[in-house]
Amino acid sequence: MEFRILGPVRVRTGEHEDALSGSKQRTMLAALLLTDGRALSDEHLGRMLWDTNPPSTAPAQIHTYASRIRRRLGPDVPLVRIRTGYQLMAEHVAYDYREFGRLSDEGHRALRVQNYELAAARLGQALALWRGEALADTTDHMVFAERPRLEEFRLEALESRIEAELILGRHRQLVSELTGLVRHHPMRERFRALLMTALYRSDRQAEALTAYLDGRRLLAEELGVEPGLLLARTYQAVLTGEVRTLMPQQLAS
Repeated sequence: MEFRILGPVRVRTGEHEDALSGSKQRTMLAALLLTDGRALSDEHLGRMLWDTNPPSTAPAQIHTYASRIRRRLGPDVPLVRIRTGYQLMAEHVAYDYREFGRLSDEGHRALRVQNYELAAARLGQALALWRGEALADTTDHMVFAERPRLEEFRLEALESRIEAELILGRHRQLVSELTGLVRHHPMRERFRALLMTALYRSDRQAEALTAYLDGRRLLAEELGVEPGLLLARTYQAVLTGEVRTLMPQQLAS
């Protein structure tokens, strides 16, 4: 059995994949999977299901959702009652969130030791596990509480994968992807610094400088701050030509 939460919540058994009926059941299953085997209290589950205004029948409803999940998963993945909460015994099953963590950790470690081919491969494999927005068909409360953290993990993996590929000389292929990422995440300075590097190494110095000036203006207008160390150093490296040889992590240190 395999679980997916990096997108719509799904349960796969062999070739068959389906969603649990109802957003409340999907939310409860996803919340339990995100603990990686730890127990969750009824109180925590209640916040994921109803925020701060659970109905008076919340304990009974949680019990009902647990029973339905238990029937769907069967004896191979026990869902047990632990004091005032529930615990999903999923240590021997696969799910995308756990696999994403394993692959991205390997990729980040490979990047630190300058094994760029392995870093790009592992991080690319980790990112391929995402199938749209995480927790896509759970409650709004669950999305608000958990999606930003998961999205940050995804963006960090994406930044590191692009950095590894940039070091491997794939700058021309990366310009289009980075342009889109900067457009969607204009305040994220690492994406902008990587775009500047890719542009310069693609013999597009003027566009690299424009990317910096656009970012500086945006930071000043929206936050009233100057660019951070990485962006400022990348700008100086573009001006001097050092960005052609310096690695992104060298500019950040």
